[in-house]
Amino acid sequence: MSEDHTQFEVFPDRLHLRRVDPAKKMRRFYLMTVQRDLFGGAQLVREWGSIGSSGKIMSSHHADEAQAVDALAEIFAAKRKRGYEF
Repeated sequence: MSEDHTQFEVFPDRLHLRRVDPAKKMRRFYLMTVQRDLFGGAQLVREWGSIGSSGKIMSSHHADEAQAVDALAEIFAAKRKRGYEF
């Protein structure tokens, strides 16, 4: 029996971040999801905006799951530096 672990089994494929600062009247969310596509690649779908609103959506295509998860990790690190928490 072969143990073929995909990137999805090892790393998170969904992150929900928030940044709330009442002093600045700031209530933001940032959601990232890695999804497989029909062509063997992966999409990194990002949604962001004010908590309670529908926000905006952007997706980027990656050759495989590993690249999409790497992009997710890079964006996650940048958002953490800006004060987002999960």
